[in-house]
Amino acid sequence: MPCASATMAVWLSAWLSGAAAPDDVLDALEPWGEAHDVLTSDEPTALATDLPGPTDRPTSVTFLLAALRRLRGHGTPASVRMVLTAPGDIRGLPGPGPFSTSVIERGEGLLFADIGYGLIPQALGGGLTRWTLHPVPEPTPPEEYVSLREAEHSLREQVRNSAAALAALGVARHRPGVREEIADTLRARAHSFWPDGMPAHSLRVLQHADEVEAILLAASADDPGGALSATAAAARDDALRPLATAIRVARRAAVAEAVRVLVGSADRH
Repeated sequence: MPCASATMAVWLSAWLSGAAAPDDVLDALEPWGEAHDVLTSDEPTALATDLPGPTDRPTSVTFLLAALRRLRGHGTPASVRMVLTAPGDIRGLPGPGPFSTSVIERGEGLLFADIGYGLIPQALGGGLTRWTLHPVPEPTPPEEYVSLREAEHSLREQVRNSAAALAALGVARHRPGVREEIADTLRARAHSFWPDGMPAHSLRVLQHADEVEAILLAASADDPGGALSATAAAARDDALRPLATAIRVARRAAVAEAVRVLVGSADRH
């Protein structure tokens, strides 16, 4: 479902651009945990950022914001990239290294390519989310540009393709209560809120991605009693994989556009 990295990317951009206060960022993160703390992944990063190292007592997101401001410098345009990965899809990652490994493990993260750092969230349980700041000395590829219109079109197309593939495979049977399952999934998701100036098209694409993912989860569920054979289950997963990719692409595009608009709005002022 929606990820903490999307919320952090958008609100960090708003804050770095002067369109939000630190408390706004903290409030926006609340759906992802009652408490958030920050560590660095190694001692050299701790020394360079004046943030606690991996064995130190964690600090707060407020100190992370201050450290990012110092590293970037006042007046420098914000550069925040959300990275979403899955097996076989590691687009946007730098070369092999601890940051890339952590993103692959968690499935999400933020990349500050202009200053050579990355940020990874981890839900630790008990309402606590930890953000770990990594150095990223590896070369970073240019951010893949996908327009919101293109991402939205691809998402709709993959919904149709997946439905047709499942029907052809004979595994798209109606399951009693599936509509309720989808509605329950949407109700249970974290409800993000966004800064003033968040583009309406980004919001629409993010909402559509949430709805499609709820359908994907329902389609991926095994029939009661495990009636689906292993072969049929594998064929179903293959049919749904492009849809999962389209959801990630749509979310990346929506967040990238929001970052672009928020930073551009600050530059104009």
